[in-house]
Amino acid sequence: MKEIEIYCHNTRSKHTYPMGASLMDISRDLNIQLKNVVCGAIVNNQVRELSFCLVKPKHIEFFDVSHPDGIRMYIRSLIFVLYAAVKESFPHVLLRIRKGISNGYFCELSGFGREITEPDIHAIKNEMHELIAQNIPFIKKGLLTEDVVDHLVKEGLEEKAQLFEQKGHLYSSLYFLNDLGNYFYGHLLPSTGYISNFDLVKYFDGLLLRVPNPDNFNELQEAPEQKKLFEIYQEHKDWAQILDVATVSNLNEFTLKKKGGYIIKISEALHEKKIAEIANQIHERDGDIRMVLVAGPSASGKTTFSKRLGVQLAVNGLRPFQVSLDDYFVDREHTPRDEHGNFDFESLDAIDIDFFNEQLLDLLKGKEVQLPKFDFHRGRRFMNGDHLRLRTGDILIVEGIHGMNPRLLPRIEEKSTFKIFISALTQISMDEHTHISTSDNRLIRRIIRDSKYRGYGAAETIKRWPSVRKGEERNIFPYQENADVMFNSATPYELGVLKKYADPLLKLVLENQTEYMEAMRLLKFLSFFKPIDDEEIPPTSLIREFLGGSSFLY
Repeated sequence: MKEIEIYCHNTRSKHTYPMGASLMDISRDLNIQLKNVVCGAIVNNQVRELSFCLVKPKHIEFFDVSHPDGIRMYIRSLIFVLYAAVKESFPHVLLRIRKGISNGYFCELSGFGREITEPDIHAIKNEMHELIAQNIPFIKKGLLTEDVVDHLVKEGLEEKAQLFEQKGHLYSSLYFLNDLGNYFYGHLLPSTGYISNFDLVKYFDGLLLRVPNPDNFNELQEAPEQKKLFEIYQEHKDWAQILDVATVSNLNEFTLKKKGGYIIKISEALHEKKIAEIANQIHERDGDIRMVLVAGPSASGKTTFSKRLGVQLAVNGLRPFQVSLDDYFVDREHTPRDEHGNFDFESLDAIDIDFFNEQLLDLLKGKEVQLPKFDFHRGRRFMNGDHLRLRTGDILIVEGIHGMNPRLLPRIEEKSTFKIFISALTQISMDEHTHISTSDNRLIRRIIRDSKYRGYGAAETIKRWPSVRKGEERNIFPYQENADVMFNSATPYELGVLKKYADPLLKLVLENQTEYMEAMRLLKFLSFFKPIDDEEIPPTSLIREFLGGSSFLY
């Protein structure tokens, strides 16, 4: 029997196995011990399931459920079990996974016909526990696409079926849990028995599927109620209904019919209407508001939003002036460091809070101040000669990631500020069971912007992203509910537009780079979108901040 050589990163050693050996066989033979049970592997910088069989020499690194791709496997598999449990408990009800919120996943039971009760939830959870106890394998099958589509239609998953039809492949894959088929755009765990911890609770008018803490799978992630975030999601659910674009397949239908321009026009009009409403709220506070704070995570479109808000404030007779928190960074040598000894630019302590508050107090008293500018190349703050004095009718727009943090303005009266949190809360879903991560939306935006304006390749942006996300979880998202208003900068059409720009950048990531597997995941995700031409996107659009062609100066 022919043998192949593998290198195992976990053991730092080479081994020889018969051709056709599975990753499961190898992990058991090598007795791979991780913090949690082994659930998958990175093979030549691509994620593979443990059922994957080797026919060529490979570089292998096994991972468990605490790994980013491990937790993705866990969540997909958990949703499949939830789908199966709902199907068994309430056969005529369709499970819909709407969004990620409160460190979990908001679910609706379409066609339920009444309010969900605790006994209903208990019945679903019991069925889930039974499926997990049976340790049923998730079986992946390659089938003719027409057979996959027929199966999904019979299951009532018409949106998923339509997406497979639009792909146009002769063969497609489907996962089976007993006789129930489904697909989740990524890998699954070997079997239901790998699911060790979850909860299902009532959440507003639906359910919240709670998931474990990746750092400690014995604990569930905290589930704070995020009322304002939920409301903004619901608002954009209404927008999706206005546009008739709730899923990727809906969007693709408009694109195939050459009606992408219609979606762009309506989406941009809804954005403008919302920004105008926010400006009206500020104006109606009868001069009490002297300062608007705009905060949000990376690639959320804060800068363009601030400029568009300034236009609408001017329409209301106010004179807006913009200030960036980035210009109040402390000099580089005073920047705090993270646990790895690297500069932590996303810490609030990287901002000279005392100096910032002194300048704000002077401005609010009608004094003239000389505004600072931060030189990122030299790591120094300097005065560039710009002066500012606020008069009656003037209003300051302060943009920066810490705008919702109460520690930012210890010397400023709350009643003189208006707080706006902005993020790209993706409005459309892949299908009935797969929401689109807002983090993925922002990462794709940032890959394009970093390439166009900062000279970074996709691999470098992907490499930095986990650190960016960690900073956001620590410094931004805990304070988002402090906002007076939330604004969703995402549009239903944008991923169809971003695809054209992101695809060639992601394809430049090489197989021997550790970022290759993330690039391949994003490419696969974008492959389900039909490209949308960007000619009709107006120069004031938030998406122009990333694509170029904006009429605003940055």
